[in-house]
Amino acid sequence: QVQLVESGGGLVQPGGSLRLSCAAAGSILGIYTMGWYRQAPGKQRELVARISSGGSTFYASSVKGRFTISKDDAKNTEYLQMSSLKPEDTAVYYCNQYPPIVVGGSAYWGQGTQVTVSS
Repeated sequence: QVQLVESGGGLVQPGGSLRLSCAAAGSILGIYTMGWYRQAPGKQRELVARISSGGSTFYASSVKGRFTISKDDAKNTEYLQMSSLKPEDTAVYYCNQYPPIVVGGSAYWGQGTQVTVSS
C-alpha cells in the first residue's frame, strides 16, 4: 500500500530555515529515486529536488544552493533542509517518487505540508 506522509512545514520569516520530513511506507527509498515537489497557489506542481537510490542529487535552479535533499534508508524517511527561505518558496510541499507514483491511472500524492515564508 502506498503511503507518503510529509511533515515539518510551518510559517517562517524570510531568510529562515525549515526541515521537511517524508515518511514512506515500505523500503522504497533504497530502490527508487525520490523527490520533493511543491505547488504554489495558482501554479502547477513542480519538482524541487530529487535523490537517487544511490544518493545522487538534483536541484531546481530556483533552490540550488539553498535546499538540501537527503534520506535515511533505514528509517524509510526523506528530508528537505531549506535555508535562506524566500517568500516565493511559499507552497505546499510533497514528497513522491520520481517520476510520481501512479495508482489507478492517476498520480498519487500525500497530503503535503504547507510552507509559508512571510514577515
